Amino acid sequence: MSQCDCTTSQHLLPLEVALAHLLEFMPDPLVSEPVELHQALGRVLAMDQHALLDVPAWDNSAMDGYALRASDLPAAGGWLPVLGRVAAGDQADLLAPQTAVRIFTGAPLPPGADSVVPQEQCRVEGGQVLLPALTPGQHVRRQAEELRRGDLLVPKGQRLRAQDIGLLASHGLARIPVYRRLRVALVSSGDELREPGQPVAGGQIYDANRYTLLSLLQGWGMEVIDGGCLADDLALTRNRLAELAGQADVLLSSGGVSVGEEDHLKLAVQDLGSLQLWRLAIQPGKPLAFGEVAGTPWIGLPGNPVAVLVTALMVARPWLLKAQGCLTDNPMPYLLPAGFDWPKARPRRQFLRGRHESCATGQQAVLHENQGSAMLSAACWAAGLVEIEPERTLKQGDLVRYWPFEQLLV
Repeated sequence: MSQCDCTTSQHLLPLEVALAHLLEFMPDPLVSEPVELHQALGRVLAMDQHALLDVPAWDNSAMDGYALRASDLPAAGGWLPVLGRVAAGDQADLLAPQTAVRIFTGAPLPPGADSVVPQEQCRVEGGQVLLPALTPGQHVRRQAEELRRGDLLVPKGQRLRAQDIGLLASHGLARIPVYRRLRVALVSSGDELREPGQPVAGGQIYDANRYTLLSLLQGWGMEVIDGGCLADDLALTRNRLAELAGQADVLLSSGGVSVGEEDHLKLAVQDLGSLQLWRLAIQPGKPLAFGEVAGTPWIGLPGNPVAVLVTALMVARPWLLKAQGCLTDNPMPYLLPAGFDWPKARPRRQFLRGRHESCATGQQAVLHENQGSAMLSAACWAAGLVEIEPERTLKQGDLVRYWPFEQLLV
C-alpha cells in the first residue's frame, strides 16, 4: 500500500475502502500451539480437524421404546413377545425372529432390528407388547448419517465456540492446534486522563476509552499489553510507541489523531514509521488512522468514547480478528423498519445508538435521543448500531441496517 499524504488531504475514505486497505496490510501469520480442549474456547483453530469416527458409530435408537423387525409385524400392527432390553452403552444381541426388545434412546439397535416404536404408542401385558402399524426404519439413527470418518469437523480459522468444542470432544480429541493469541499493545493519549480510583482536578477526566478497549480485546480473545496513558509530549510519545512496538503484534490507541496542537500520536507514528490512511467518512469516528511503527501495525482510534466504540467494532474488530487467523467471522446486520424519521441527509455514513423494539407490525429500530459522540450512556442503553448510508433520508417504516452488539462484542 502506498503511503498517503495524510497530513494535508481533506479526503474522507468510505468505510468499505478503508477496510479493504486495512485488510491488505496484515502482520506475519501467528505460530500455532497445542492447547487442552477445555482451554480452547474463543481460540482460533490453526488446522482443519476431521472426523475420527462415523457419527453415529452404529445404528441406534432415537426413542425409548421397542425395537423390532418391521416385516415381523402385521400391516395393521399386533402383539410380539418382548425378549430382553438394550440400554445406552450395552452390546445388543441378535434379535430373534418374531420378537421385540425393550430399547432406550441412544442404545445400539440389535442386529436384525430395523425399526423402533416409541413406548407411548405401545401397551405391554404379560411379557408381550402391542405395537401399532409402523413405517419401516422409523426412529432409527443410521450409522454415519451425521458424519463419516474423514469428514471435515471444524475448519481452520474458526473461532471456537462451545458447540465446536463439544463436537471435537465427541471425537475424542483432547488437544488441538490453535494460533497464539494476538498481542495488542493498548494506550490512551492525553494529559487530561486519570485512572479510575484516582482523584481528578479541574479539566481532568477518567480514562474510559482504555477500559472499553481492554474489555473488547479480552472478549475477542486477544492478549493485551496495557501501555497506560501517553502524555501530550511528542518525544515521550515516540519513545513509548517504539518500546511497545517491540513487544506487540499490533498497537491500538485512542485519542491523539485529530488536528489539535496537542495531538501528537499521529506525528509520532510518522516519525517512527508510516501513516497509511487517516479520516473516515463515518460519524462518529472520522479521525481514525492506520499505519505502522517500526514495522508493527498501528490502529489509531478517535478520542470521543462513542467514536472509540463504533470504530473499534466496525473497523478494528475485523482487522484484529483476521490478524488473529480468524477466517469465518462474518457478522450480518438485520434489516428492520425504522421507528423514526431521518429528514436531513448527512454526507457521512451514520452509526447511531439504537435498539429493536416491538411494534404493531413486528420489530422496529429505535434511536436514543442523545447521539453525541461523547455520550457513552447512550451506547449502554442501546443494543446495537443503526446504520444510515450517506446522503440518505428516511421516513418511519423504511428499512435500515441494524448491527446487534451481540454479534460484535464477541
